[in-house]
Amino acid sequence: MTEQSSGAEAPRRFLFLDASSRVGGNTEQLARLAAESSLPEGAEQQWLRLADHPLPPFQDLRHTGDGSYPEPVGHERTLLEATQAATDLVFVAPVYWYTLPTSVKLYLDYWSAWFRVPGVDLRAALRGGTVWDVTVLAGTADKAEPMIGTLKLIADYMEMRWGGALIGNGTRPGDVLNDEQALIAAKSFFAS
Repeated sequence: MTEQSSGAEAPRRFLFLDASSRVGGNTEQLARLAAESSLPEGAEQQWLRLADHPLPPFQDLRHTGDGSYPEPVGHERTLLEATQAATDLVFVAPVYWYTLPTSVKLYLDYWSAWFRVPGVDLRAALRGGTVWDVTVLAGTADKAEPMIGTLKLIADYMEMRWGGALIGNGTRPGDVLNDEQALIAAKSFFAS
């Protein structure tokens, strides 16, 4: 964490990347409960719905020309700036077919471009930060392992800390509010 000139520790900045296809769905409800209950004192939070910031299909330009990418604009710029400013990345992502929703995968594909944009050092910006996962699925928690494994590998690759996964159960809107174990876990999730 960086120090401000006054010597006080800079506040943590949590970026919540909501990848649900449903506004106000179970995963978002669980993440908001965790944020309300357990964010560290003074922490800042920003919420971005990936569906509201659509990205075009990713094009791999690493082996084209000098391998650099153009300066991001529009939604890509918004997502890059929010990502660079975050100390904590929270993937608010329901389990879709045992893994991450397409919008998260596409967002992560863009990291490959952001590594190569002149003047952008995404690795340095994220190094030492924390990756978190909040997810809801219908079924047993072991079905979330492929998604959790992916996010753990990303954290390791980026030299970030793995904060953990908060897993709830539900199918229909509001079902997660009946998952007593998930609700209890949410109250202290970000305190670790």
